[in-house]
Amino acid sequence: MKSHILTITCRSTTGIIAAVSGYLAEKGCNITDSSQFDDLETGLFFMRLVFISEEGVKLDELREGFEPVAKRFEMTAEIRDSEERMKVLLMVSRFGHCLNDLL
Repeated sequence: MKSHILTITCRSTTGIIAAVSGYLAEKGCNITDSSQFDDLETGLFFMRLVFISEEGVKLDELREGFEPVAKRFEMTAEIRDSEERMKVLLMVSRFGHCLNDLL
């Protein structure tokens, strides 16, 4: 099984979670972690899902299949392999306590 991460940003509306989880279930995927946030001030919805897919399911197939869901809700969405390292830049002030708190 392969682990993937799906991140979503779109305008807040009903049915987003149902559509996303329904798509993943249809593809035989299992959601292992889910976090979402609805920002009432901006009207934006944010979601991050970690899911596992069956062997043989290709990442490109998941991305292409998700496009209709993304278009329906005008989402900015990304599906990536969970083992893929993200580049991170960590910036702190010149005072040592900031870096010490992070480490």
